[in-house]
Amino acid sequence: QLVCEDVNVDRFYPVLYPKASRLILAFDEHVLSNHFKFGVIYQKLGQTSEEELFGTTEESPAFTEFLDVLGQRVQLRDFKGFRGGLDVTHGQTGSESVYCHFRDKEIMFHVSTKLPYTEGDAQQLQRKRHIGNDIVAIVFQDENTPFVPDMIASNFLHAFVVVQLEQGATQGTLYKVPPVPQCPHPHGAHGVTPHTPTPQVSVTARDDVPFFGPPLPDPAVFRKGPEFQEFLLTKLINAEYACYRAEKFAKLEVR
Repeated sequence: QLVCEDVNVDRFYPVLYPKASRLILAFDEHVLSNHFKFGVIYQKLGQTSEEELFGTTEESPAFTEFLDVLGQRVQLRDFKGFRGGLDVTHGQTGSESVYCHFRDKEIMFHVSTKLPYTEGDAQQLQRKRHIGNDIVAIVFQDENTPFVPDMIASNFLHAFVVVQLEQGATQGTLYKVPPVPQCPHPHGAHGVTPHTPTPQVSVTARDDVPFFGPPLPDPAVFRKGPEFQEFLLTKLINAEYACYRAEKFAKLEVR
């Protein structure tokens, strides 16, 4: 019943079948994937609109350091790993990106500041074309700045992980989860459900996305290192799996 509340049997019996694992994998292969692409958005102090978020061209030292936590910088030209829709032949999506190999999975990050910037384009469609079509995105903040998921108009983005630099840390780099602004909507910020029971929330998703772990610790402050990377990447992957169960993606699966 922990798996399914509708189960009402008292006892289960083991069934020995050599090909059982293959059958289970084949049944679930439409969800299981070893390739992931996540957006990474750099939000500077005071930025509160989509145009400002996608219009940033420079990276702060703190943001650069955070990218090193996520993975390694790779040159896109002739890149042989999972490219996440980025151009590895003609350089039309920038010259470099951030990539990670994690638990037999390949992850390509769509970093807002590394995607091409187009002069005169307020919407920066080259950047939004990739990040706006991701399902999960990270928002990195140097300082405390309000972030509301509705800042970014997208039919695909269903979950956000907000990471903020802990100011005044004396023993190495620390990251914390900042509060997401509350609003009168019963599900949080404009149809977004907080994924912890307290107001101090930095992981949010649309209200039809089921809960996904691992849960945030209390206090939600992390020291830079492999443990933080493992927590963050696991959270991102689980978030995408959970988003597939949202109404929009469930309808696509039925089709």
